[in-house]
Amino acid sequence: MTKKHLQTQIIHTDYVPPEGFAAFPSAIHHASTVLFKNVAAMRSGDWKEKNAYTYGLHGTPTTFTLEARLAEIEGGTHCLLAPSGLAAIAMCDFALLKSGDDVLLPDNVYGPNRDLSRWLTADFGITARLYDPMIGAGIEQLIQPNTKLIWTEAPGSVSMEVPDLRAICGVAKRKGVLVALDNTWSAGLALRGFDLGVDIVMQALTKYQSGGSDVLMGALVTRDVLLHERLSMAHMRLGMGVSADDTYLVLRNLPTLKLRFDAHDAAARKVAAWLKARPEITKVLHPAFEDCPGHEHWKRDFTGAGGLFSVLFDERFTEEQTDRFVDSLKLFGIGYSWGGAHSLCIPYRIQAMRKHWKEQGTLVRFNIGLEDPDDLIADIEMALAGMAAR
Repeated sequence: MTKKHLQTQIIHTDYVPPEGFAAFPSAIHHASTVLFKNVAAMRSGDWKEKNAYTYGLHGTPTTFTLEARLAEIEGGTHCLLAPSGLAAIAMCDFALLKSGDDVLLPDNVYGPNRDLSRWLTADFGITARLYDPMIGAGIEQLIQPNTKLIWTEAPGSVSMEVPDLRAICGVAKRKGVLVALDNTWSAGLALRGFDLGVDIVMQALTKYQSGGSDVLMGALVTRDVLLHERLSMAHMRLGMGVSADDTYLVLRNLPTLKLRFDAHDAAARKVAAWLKARPEITKVLHPAFEDCPGHEHWKRDFTGAGGLFSVLFDERFTEEQTDRFVDSLKLFGIGYSWGGAHSLCIPYRIQAMRKHWKEQGTLVRFNIGLEDPDDLIADIEMALAGMAAR
């Protein structure tokens, strides 16, 4: 070839790095365009089978690696990545539901999932109905001939009820209805959804898998090949791509996932036990505590609890006072999400969120991070004293 002009040389370098480089971290492969060896390779590659690289949206070595590792953690065989947990939920809905179908969601479902269901009802002709998260085998009475999907969440990420997944999945299997589980609370570590009969596991990798409060990503994991193919078609048609850099950040933090989860769990139980003894608190909603709704299901099905739980303040305290409590905390940020090193605290107007909520008092949710729990307790004690003094 004749000598290249500078502009061409900038794009078409002759440099080839030497072989033999190896390191612990996965490589970051940035790609929209994927290059093929020849036309035959271009025509033979199948993005659905993941036996070749065809386009950046359908995967690179970086995303394939994360998908494989997440499937292993969950006990699944197939995984698809999405730009957020909510994107993964939407991908599942659009893959499995069509006009005239029906979907069931627990009354304590993740708020954006509930909002999405309202959109499906308003604009797509899909009925979405809420059920009592503690319904268990009673869900059989709600299943209609057009019911195609049951969403579950274990536990509810605000009010912390733990459903009887075994009973729900048993009924669903007999009725030929698919069950999807939002397993974000346990990070796929403390609950094995597939072993209980779940068909699809959704994870918001934004939480514990990321661990740094700096990544948005979601995933759908399955064991069934045909079901995975249906999800893959929605993944392609909706253009659910994720960035190589964000994928790397999740991969980088996976080796410490269980260590961090266990540390969150231990600290949260210590803080929750301390709060349980406080006169300002009427109830601690922590699945590992016997008086939390569904504790018996947690004890049977789970091996851990993570860092997220809620409390109910005595109803003598006004919303203004509990808001002041949250504002007074020094070591807790005010924000949604969980699973990062920094602790969070946020109040909820739970009575407005839940149709059949019977408890009184303001609900406040804590995410216990990786700070020393004694320092967090001291911070909470200070804020409680300031709230009660007025």
